[in-house]
Formats: sequence, C-alpha cells, structure tokens
Amino acid sequence: MASTADRLARHQDREQGIGTNSCAVKFCQQDYEILHQQCLKSGRLFEDDCFPAEAKSLGFNELGPYSSKTRGVVWKRPTELCSNPQFIQDGATRTDICQGVLGDCWLLAAIASLTLDKDILARVVPPEQSFTEDYAGIFHFQFWQFGEWVDVVVDDRLPTRDDKLLFVHSAEGSEFWSALLEKAYSKVNGCYENLTGGNTIEGFEDFTGGIAEIYRLDKAPPKLFHIMQKALSLGSLLGCSIDVSIIFILICIAYETEAVTALKLVKGHAYSVTGAEEVHYRGKPVQLVRIRNPWGQVEWTGPWSDGSSEWNYITEDEKAKLSRVDEDGEFWMSYSDFIKHFSRLEICNLTPDTLTSDDVGRWSHHQFEGTWRIGSTAGGCRNNAATFSSNPQFVVRLEEEDDQPLDGKHGCTFLVGLMQKEGRKQKRLNRDLETIGFAIYEVSQNNLIFYRAVAMSSSFINTREVCDRFRLPPGEYAIIPSTFNPHRNGTFILRVFSEKHAVTRYLSHNTLKVILPTFCKCCFLSCKKPLLQLCISIFAFNLTLVTQAFVSQKEISEKDVDPHFKRLFKQIAGSDMEISAFELVEILNRVVSQRSDIKTDGFSLSTGRLMISLLDKNESNTLGLTEFHLLWTKIQKYLIFKNHDTDNSGTMSSHEMRDAATEAGFTVNSAVLQAIVTHYADEQYAIDFDSFVSCLIKLEMLFSKYQQTQQNHCNGLYLICVCNIWLCLAIY
Repeated sequence: MASTADRLARHQDREQGIGTNSCAVKFCQQDYEILHQQCLKSGRLFEDDCFPAEAKSLGFNELGPYSSKTRGVVWKRPTELCSNPQFIQDGATRTDICQGVLGDCWLLAAIASLTLDKDILARVVPPEQSFTEDYAGIFHFQFWQFGEWVDVVVDDRLPTRDDKLLFVHSAEGSEFWSALLEKAYSKVNGCYENLTGGNTIEGFEDFTGGIAEIYRLDKAPPKLFHIMQKALSLGSLLGCSIDVSIIFILICIAYETEAVTALKLVKGHAYSVTGAEEVHYRGKPVQLVRIRNPWGQVEWTGPWSDGSSEWNYITEDEKAKLSRVDEDGEFWMSYSDFIKHFSRLEICNLTPDTLTSDDVGRWSHHQFEGTWRIGSTAGGCRNNAATFSSNPQFVVRLEEEDDQPLDGKHGCTFLVGLMQKEGRKQKRLNRDLETIGFAIYEVSQNNLIFYRAVAMSSSFINTREVCDRFRLPPGEYAIIPSTFNPHRNGTFILRVFSEKHAVTRYLSHNTLKVILPTFCKCCFLSCKKPLLQLCISIFAFNLTLVTQAFVSQKEISEKDVDPHFKRLFKQIAGSDMEISAFELVEILNRVVSQRSDIKTDGFSLSTGRLMISLLDKNESNTLGLTEFHLLWTKIQKYLIFKNHDTDNSGTMSSHEMRDAATEAGFTVNSAVLQAIVTHYADEQYAIDFDSFVSCLIKLEMLFSKYQQTQQNHCNGLYLICVCNIWLCLAIY
C-alpha cells in the first residue's frame, strides 16, 4: 500500500520534472534555500538534526563509538580550523582530495575525475557557496540516487582529531569542498563507515546519473577500441586501472616503495581515458589511447610516451590531430600496450541531460522502478521454472538499426543495467547485496510461451549493478530482472540505453508464461446428508454450464432456470424462498468440510455477505432464485483452484495466484498481486480455498467499479491504488 502510493507520487513528480538535476528532490525534505535564509535571519549557524555531529554519523563497527579510530574525535567547523577557510580556491583540483582514515579511495578517485570536467562538477557541487558571503554554516550538494537527483543539505561541522580533518582533506588544508562533499555523500548512505570499500564506477554513476560498463582487459572483446571511440563520441566518462596483487603490496611494504611499475604506471590507481585515435606509423595503422593520471607528473615512459621516437614517423597533420600533450600527467600509448598493462576499463555512459556540448551524440534513455516481493514477484532466476515468470517484466521495442555497426553486422545496440537499491545502508544491519541478473526474451506477436532467452546478463553477481551491452535485430523484447534465488525481497531500477530511439513499457501482466499441468475436475465426494446431497447435485448440474468469465455472464430470468434446480433451491431456501448470508455460509462450509483435497478454515460470515452483495439486485441482503443460480455458477468456476494446486496440498501457491486469476477472467498486475498476497496468504505464502473465493469476489466487485471509473477517464495507476486499498483494508 505505502510503496504503491509512493511510486504513484514519484511518477506524478517526474511528470512535473521533479527528480531531475535542475529540480532535485529535497533529501530528508530539507530545503537549502529556506534553511539558509532562516539561519541568516536568526544569526545562528546551521546544525543538521538529520545527520548530527555525533558518533552514530561516523559508523557502527571500525568507526563505532568504541573504536580506536574514533577516539578523541571532535566535530569542528572550518572557521575553527584555519583563519581563512575557502570552499573552492582557484578551481577544484586533484590536490584538494587527500585520503584520510576512511577506506573510500574508490569515491575519491571518482571525485578526482569530477575536477576534469567543470560542467559535471557544477552539477554535483553547486557554485557560489562560500565561507564569506552569506555564510551560515550550511552547504548543499546533488547526487543521483537510484533514478532521481537529490539535493543534500549538510552543516559544516567536520570530524577532526588534534585539529586535523579525520577524513578527506586538501593538501593545503584550507579548502573544504571535498570534505563537505564526502560528508553529504555519507549522509545519503547512512554514515561515513558505509562508504568503506567500493568501485569507482559507483561514484561515476552517482555524480552523473550515467550507466556503467566494466570490461576486463585480459578478456577484451574484439572491437573494444571502437567501443571506446564510440563512447567518447557520446560524451561518456572512461576510466581504467591496474589491479594490485597481494605479493606486489607486500613487496612495496617491505622495501618502502610505491606501487609504480618500471614504465611509470601506478597500480591500484584510477586513471581517466580521454581519447582514442588511429594514426599511420611507417605506413601501417596503429590504434592509440590517451590517458590522464589525476596525480599529474607520473607518466607512462613506454612507446608513444612524450618525446618517444614513434612520434617522428607520423605526419604533421596527424600530430596536430592528436594534440600532443605536455608533462601534465596526460599521455598516449598504443592500444595493444593499453590492454597489456591495464586490468580494467570502466565506461560511464551519460544521460542526454548531462551532456552540454552539441559536438557529442546522445543515448536514448529509459528507466523503470520495480520490486521483488516474497510470495508474489520474487521468482528467482530461470533455474526456478515454477516461479520465474512471476518476476517483473519490461518490454523494449527496438525499431532502428545502428548507423555504423562496429563489425559490419547489422542490429540495434543497447545497454541494460539492473541496479538494486540501498545496499550501503544495509551494512549496519550486516546484510549483503542480493545476487542479481536478468534474461531477455523475444516477444512474439501473440505472446506465446517462451523457452529460451535470446540474451542474458553476463553473470548473476552480488554487486550494486549488473550492466551489459547487447545487439539484437529490430523487434520487441521482454527483459526479466531477478534475484538468483527465489523468495528474496528487494527493490531495483532497470535502465535501458539505446543508440537509436526505442520504445519501452512495463508489463502489468506477464507475457512470459509457464506451462502448468492440466487438472481433471473431479466430483464432490458422495454424502448421505440431504442438504449436502442437494448442494452436490447443484454443483454437478452446473458443472458444464459455465463457459464465460465472471464479469461477462448474462443475467437470467426464472423461466431460464432448470425445473430441477428450482426444486433443489426450494428445499434449501425454505418457505421465504430467500437464502441469507448465514444460510449460505452453512451450506458452503458443509460442502467443503467433506472434501479432503481442499484446505480451508471455513467460510466466514463476511465472505458470505460479500457473495450476497455481489449479486443482490434488490438490496434485500438475501439471494433469490436467479441470484442464487448465478452465484452457484460462479462457485462452480471457483473450482479452477484445483487446476493450480499442482502438488495436491489443498492450497495454492501465491505465485500461482496470478495464473488462477487470469483463468478466472481477471488480469492483475504485480502491485495488485502483492496486495492479494499481503491480505490472503499465510506465513508460507499459501492461499486456501475460502481465501481464494473471497479474493475473486472482491476482484469481480473491483473490476465492476473500475469499469465505472473508465467512463470518467481514470487511469491504470488509479486502479492500482484502489485495488490495494480495497484488498488490503477490506473496504467491502
């Protein structure tokens, strides 16, 4: 209920532009402008109650209250640490980012990359903040968080020991933008300690809203150089690094050396890739890569480095084209040396709104939010045939082929990224990330059953995001994200970046189907009691009469009722020729109590009243002959329950509820299915017969109401909310 309402609210917000970088969501509902003005008016420096200057903001384990790392920590403002503090002085540079005792070097490498692009830096670090003009001890930053931009307010009280910053600091000690940025990012993730350990690409994404690809260079795809060129032409951010082995670390410690190779490459260090060009060296084509070391000075000294002899054998035009670099940390090297010496390449593909230059192309960008919920939409991977199709499903329609395919083969290039939410905040609870991945199926025109995926994520892995690049023929494809194991709760966003325009949509009902074994309807057990025999006769009599869905049944008159049914009804109803809710519940409970193949706690009086309210035309709170005939016809259809009790347990798995509802004539989406499971399933997520009947009755009433709302032009999101309210709160 709450999550559905929240998704609806966010959907409406996005239609109004809320959640973009230009109109970011207020984190913790804190408005920087309002708080800033309040502080100036009151003459008091801002103190952030949402991220207080207390031990809990530092951490819980290594940075917990009793850790040696936090002993003697005092929170101080920059004005207490130096006489002339600066927010940013002479522009943000790499020297502003020196690591402290926190193990967040991955984040610092991403922050360092920000200093190379002033436009992207300004999106994360709003300009015109200072310690002089209108200073009030309050600052703000903007991060991309799981599909939307958030504006994060912090005060400038920073953790110190012996009057020195405990964490990130500038080399000069007088600039504080990086320390305040780190504090704001810690606030978003719960505490400082939650930033320990990570991947630079995570920082890239949270600073740009882009989608990340990671390539192992020892397994580089054949056309990776051209992929790099294409990425650079699309304005993507590229980074690379060299893995550090344990042996190398021990050698460095033993001999007090830095992790620098003989050719002056730094291991375990994040570099930026800034160019990829092809030149002719002695008449033969050579692929070159331009790389920047944020540290400066320390540069590659191998072939194609500054001043190397290779530059003497290319034309002056090609030299001018490559814009030869100086001793500033930027250098060229051959692509063959690049994949030989470096271990990883990371590409962060940017959203169209991030790119300000008209000289680069644009990705087409789509994203969806989704949930995995135990008992309804947490189906697990394809190894779980019984539940896999219950996972959320999303469709992408690829219409245009690439203009210039890298290998000459035609197709539509697109990226799919599956990201699970709030992983860092779970560290305090000692919870690991789920193992996630996805499969892609071609959608046929008539939505037939599918057996084989046309593409899959490269692996199922317990990282924040799984992202892969695909090229498929034009067509419509269903993307099915899942956890590896079923019955795992989680929330995620699914993003699709395509080189050409693509159309995407969320499937409210599943296209991918699982074949269920057919079930032969059996008769009721024989019974000697006259009332039960009457009921059994009516069930048997009506067994072959029902062929339409509940909502499309035709009304009948008394003359249409079979004489034998009339006689049976008179015996049940008595002299008043009406059946009350009490009588109906008694009949139903006597019938189902004789069946060993159906488990039930018995029909409640409220269910009986629901049945009567569905068909009571004259508001007498009882059922007459024709009304009871219609109800009995419906109850006969409720026996589809047995079709989906595949293990003959007498109950239905909640994962089978969607198919059962579909067979009954109702198409329910994932949000409605979650509401059904919440209200009707037991602790083992099983649904017994009386709950199943009660649910179908409410669904029929709901669909009847929805048909009325359609006349008033209400949309599907309204239906989801109404359905959740109705099913969970049991209004009827």
